Amino acid sequence: MLTAERMGMWRGRYQLASDGTPVAVWDPSWWRTGGDFEVEGRRYQVRANGWGTKYRMADDQGQEVALVERAGRKHWTVQAGGRTYEFRRESMWGNRQAWLADGVKVGSLRRTSAWSGAIEADLPGMPLPVQIFVLGVQIAIWQAQQSSAASS
Repeated sequence: MLTAERMGMWRGRYQLASDGTPVAVWDPSWWRTGGDFEVEGRRYQVRANGWGTKYRMADDQGQEVALVERAGRKHWTVQAGGRTYEFRRESMWGNRQAWLADGVKVGSLRRTSAWSGAIEADLPGMPLPVQIFVLGVQIAIWQAQQSSAASS
């Protein structure tokens, strides 16, 4: 289980832990939608396209490692390591995302606290950098939604 706890109220940084052991810090970008993190000795950068519907994860050499398409939609996918991971938002109003394999739920991602912004991801068998990418994309989407709602 991967969990994310907000490190402070203003910056939007998250401490990420795998089964209770700290593994990375999600550091949101100041100027563009996305963020950065380092895990297992490698640094990754996550950036969205102008509409926030595609997110790309690049390694420290600038090579694309993973891609999210249709971010923020009911059905969305992650492509990484030659595999495609399918996700579906479980409710129009909720924040729970289901990870599907052949139409069967095999994992999930959900915000556990609206107040603190805490998140948990149960994505068994998915490589840790990809899990962090998926979690980081959701953090970026939820932060953009909050900013949009606050400015309305």
